[in-house]
Amino acid sequence: MFRSVFLRRIILMMVISLLASAVVTSAMFYFFSFRALRTDRETEMQTRAGSIAKVYGDSLTTDSQEELLSGVLTNVAINDSYVLIYGDDATLLYESDEISDIDLKMFEIAKDYVASDMLSASSDPYDSRIISSGGSSDKDIILVQAPITQEGTVVGYVVLSATTNELTTALFDLAKVLFLATLLVAGVMLIPICIVSARIVSPLQKVNNVASAMGQGDFSLRADTRAKGEIGELAKSFNDLADKLSVSISELTVERNRLREIFDVISEGIVSVDLEMKPLYSNPAISTLFENAKKRNLFTERLQLIPFEEVWDDFKKCIAERTTLERTLESRESAFLSTIVPTFDNTGTVAGATGFFRDITESERLEQTRRDYVANVSHELRTPLTALRGLVEPLADGMVKNETDRMRYYGIILHETMRLSRLIDDMLELSRLQARTLAFKTFPFDLNATLNELQAKFTPIMSDSSLTFLIEYRDGPCPTVMGNPDRVEQILVILMDNAKKYTPPGGSITISTQLSEKKDQVLVSVIDTGQGIHEYDIDHIFDRFYKADRARGKKGTGLGLSIARELLNYMGEKIEVQSEYGEGTTFTFTLKCVQGTVWY
Repeated sequence: MFRSVFLRRIILMMVISLLASAVVTSAMFYFFSFRALRTDRETEMQTRAGSIAKVYGDSLTTDSQEELLSGVLTNVAINDSYVLIYGDDATLLYESDEISDIDLKMFEIAKDYVASDMLSASSDPYDSRIISSGGSSDKDIILVQAPITQEGTVVGYVVLSATTNELTTALFDLAKVLFLATLLVAGVMLIPICIVSARIVSPLQKVNNVASAMGQGDFSLRADTRAKGEIGELAKSFNDLADKLSVSISELTVERNRLREIFDVISEGIVSVDLEMKPLYSNPAISTLFENAKKRNLFTERLQLIPFEEVWDDFKKCIAERTTLERTLESRESAFLSTIVPTFDNTGTVAGATGFFRDITESERLEQTRRDYVANVSHELRTPLTALRGLVEPLADGMVKNETDRMRYYGIILHETMRLSRLIDDMLELSRLQARTLAFKTFPFDLNATLNELQAKFTPIMSDSSLTFLIEYRDGPCPTVMGNPDRVEQILVILMDNAKKYTPPGGSITISTQLSEKKDQVLVSVIDTGQGIHEYDIDHIFDRFYKADRARGKKGTGLGLSIARELLNYMGEKIEVQSEYGEGTTFTFTLKCVQGTVWY
């Protein structure tokens, strides 16, 4: 309890007050009592001086003067007063004897003063004075005089002298007793003072303990409201404040956790910084967002978090100008959108900034693909339309007179119309495949029968182009596979047609089947000995409208391989390409084996 600073100050204040009270009381007692006793002593000495003067005046006419005077002077000496008797001409007629050495010095001072100042200067025959002995105040000298009269005539003076030493000694002893008594009372009073102070401080200490607990995050404690008066009201008000603060902090905690959960699960990266550009919070997404970004100068912690110096410049500018800043960060492999917004406190003062970062690589790629798609569609549609216009205009103007030429024009128009129809059909089919609106069923079927039909259909076609066409079963006849036979045939036709375009006469095209290592799927490959594919083309070979070796003017829409890949994706299969320029190309796709079937 006594560790309380407030309690110690109360007790110290009370002790100081009691000590000051004792000192002031003793001092005032000494001062006022000394004045009162000194006045009483002067009055007493004045009375005795008058008695001596009367006795001395009466003794002048009697024979027993010395006897009477001796008795009176003896009584005066007993009361520590010293007698001087002067004649009317200031002649010293009598002085007391039996004076100590210390008092003798003082007596000499008094005698000189009486002779020089008092008798000659006084207009009052009953004068009284206090003079200094030249030492401390307790050694002052009291002088009183009384006239000696005879038949109404002043014939001399009686002067009594006494020091204040006895008065001061007595009063000092009394004052000391009073001071000690006051201290004793103060010591006794400290006990109830400590008890009362402790009772006052105890509720305040409990309020302080509750405040400390709240400062550490514990809002379950409450102050004791049983104390009466202002302290009880303070405890009640503090508890009300604690209740409201607990509710507010609980709500803020819920909101903070809710926001943190949202920030933690969203794909956008979030970084919050203070006024010193020090990161305060970052969500998990930010740690993986810039994995594909080109790292530049990662010597600082903040660049390890966001590897773009211009973003940190935006943070600084956002805080300084209190404005929202956006920036697109682009590189060859990736693109990011950065949005920096200022953060304000409850007074409207900028407290930092928060950055939101989104990977827009895919969206930018899709946008570029869309632009390329529109451009490619426009180009592919323009070619047959231009040809059609060039043929229709001469026919409409009657410029073609020869029937043979007219029929040739009609044939070309029909061919271009069919080409345009195929292009539109391929575009629609690819769009439906990608949108998953083109539905077809998959079921077990015999791949061997499908390959045999293809061999029968394409052998004459390949022969007309001076190409060798083979079907190769590396592991024997194929097992039953899961898929759609019509769509598998469509994929094989696309791959063979593509191989035929790029294989010169004398080359070969082979369809090869092989069981995978896990024996759960069949690998179907279309192998040609054509010109192959350049390294810079092979990554884009399945893109829409992409044509390798455009300079050679190979016919086609550029959609076949894209359709083949989408058909295989729809069936849950994959397709890959391997090629070395000048040596040929191999397209390989998978077909799942039906469970329970065996390889023949």
